[in-house]
Amino acid sequence: MFKHDESSPLQSSRHASRRPHRLPDPANLPLPMRGHLALPTANGRVHHPHIRRVEAHVAAPGALQLLVAEARIAELESALSEARQAAFTDALTGALNRRGFDEGYQRELARSRRNGSQLAIALIDVDDFKRLNDTLGHQVGDETLVHLVKSLRAALRPSDILCRFGGEEFVLLLPETALDEAVAAISRFQRQFAASAVPGCELAVTFSAGVVVRQNSESLEDVILRADAATYAAKRAGKNCVVRG
Repeated sequence: MFKHDESSPLQSSRHASRRPHRLPDPANLPLPMRGHLALPTANGRVHHPHIRRVEAHVAAPGALQLLVAEARIAELESALSEARQAAFTDALTGALNRRGFDEGYQRELARSRRNGSQLAIALIDVDDFKRLNDTLGHQVGDETLVHLVKSLRAALRPSDILCRFGGEEFVLLLPETALDEAVAAISRFQRQFAASAVPGCELAVTFSAGVVVRQNSESLEDVILRADAATYAAKRAGKNCVVRG
C-alpha cells in the first residue's frame, strides 16, 4: 500500500497534464536586446522601432540645373581670363605684347591727363643681340631676353608697365615720372644688369636705352619714334648707355 506522499509518478504526470499551461507575465520578462524586437503593424508589416527610415534629400531638378549652370559659367570665365592673358602677353618672356601695352598706355594716359602728371617712356635694345644669336644659338638668345625681363621686374615699381615691342626691343612705361628721374632709374638698372650674367652661360649682356617724356597732344607713335631715335643715339655713342630724347 502506497503512502499518501508516495503517489505513483504516472498519476502525478497525468494530473500535471490536465493543468492549464500558465504563460509567464510579460511584465516579468527581461527586456529584449536592442535590434531583436519586431512588432507587427496593422497592415501585417513588421515594424522595427529602433530602425529609423532615412529619406534621401534629392535636389529639385531646377536647383540641380542651376548648380550645373553656375559651374559652367565659372569654367567659362576662367577660360576667358586665361585666353585674355595669353592674348596680351608675350609667350617667351611673360612681358606684355603690343596689344597689352596699348591697353596699359591708354589707361595711364587717362590718369596722366586727369592728374596732370608726367608719363615717361624708355625704349631698351639689347646690344649685339644678332651676334649673340649667331655665335651662341637662339636658345641662349631666348634665355638672355627672359633674364632681362626678370631683372627688370625685380627693379620696377608695381605701377610700371613692361612690354616686349619686338625681337630684342622692350618698351618701359613709367607713370608719374619726370625725365631726369626716369633717366636715373634706367641708368641704375643698366649698371645692375651689365654686372649680372645670364643664368647657365655666365654671359654678361648690356643694352642701350632712349628715354623721353610724353608731350601734350603727342601720339603714342610719336613718343615711340622719339624714344627710338634716342636709343640709336646711344648705340652710336658706344652702346651700354642711356640717352634722353
